[in-house]
Amino acid sequence: MKLEWLDRFRQYLTQEKNLSSHTIKSYTSDIKDFLGFLSFKEKGLKEVGYPFVREYLASLQRRGLAKSTLARRVSSLREFFHYLYLKGYLSSFLLINLRGPKLGKKIPSFMEEDEIEKLLGAVEGEDFFHCRDKAALELLYATGMRVAELVGLNISSLDFGAETVKVKGKRDKERIIPVGRCAIKALARYLQLREEKAKPGVKAVFLNRFGERLSDRALRGKLNKYLKLVNIHKVSGPHSLRHSFATHLLNRGADIRSVQELLGHERLSTTQVYTHLSIKRLKEVYQKAHPRA
Repeated sequence: MKLEWLDRFRQYLTQEKNLSSHTIKSYTSDIKDFLGFLSFKEKGLKEVGYPFVREYLASLQRRGLAKSTLARRVSSLREFFHYLYLKGYLSSFLLINLRGPKLGKKIPSFMEEDEIEKLLGAVEGEDFFHCRDKAALELLYATGMRVAELVGLNISSLDFGAETVKVKGKRDKERIIPVGRCAIKALARYLQLREEKAKPGVKAVFLNRFGERLSDRALRGKLNKYLKLVNIHKVSGPHSLRHSFATHLLNRGADIRSVQELLGHERLSTTQVYTHLSIKRLKEVYQKAHPRA
């Protein structure tokens, strides 16, 4: 019965909440772990209360889980028990006041402009795979899109005439992002080779070696390979390109509202973390340039 609720919860997150595949995977994995703990303690869902949840969270702490992971587990539990309440299985929202550990604001890691040039210049080759990787990395940096958004792109998402790309973000919200000339050039070259690789009916822009949609895991692996190749170790994964995109725009004078729109952030406060990076750079310039600094 418990696993049936897990399957129904997954459907709810997909069909009603429209969450990203990455979030759905994380939430269902968290709840599966909780249900395992519930079975081990021989408890039913209707028997769960704050003392039991605190016992569960304490067991996670003993496993050495990071604060950020614990915070997500709490979010998963709140979402799951709210779902059980909405569907009438529980008569009340048992964990309405459940709160996770407080997390400090983490300033995202990013690459300097010369490091971006070094990284993108390292993708050399005229075969399908090198052209695909080059186009993918150029597009990530040109648009600041999330990796899930990039691998989710279809051919119809691209508008070469307007030099834009239509992106479906979190909760299926669409936004249109301008694409720079370097990314346009890399995309045009890759798409010529893509036609020979794509299986019939496949609409994805970025393909794997089987002619099917490239996974975000594969793309993460590719980027980390190139980062290692050019000896850049301070960042990892495609999100570093997103962070670099936002930081470089702000450093060059872009207003924060425009950056928020480009990134697809619902709240301005999410984008404001990048202003700390921009202010840090301004302080460095000030210290070097002002005669009485």
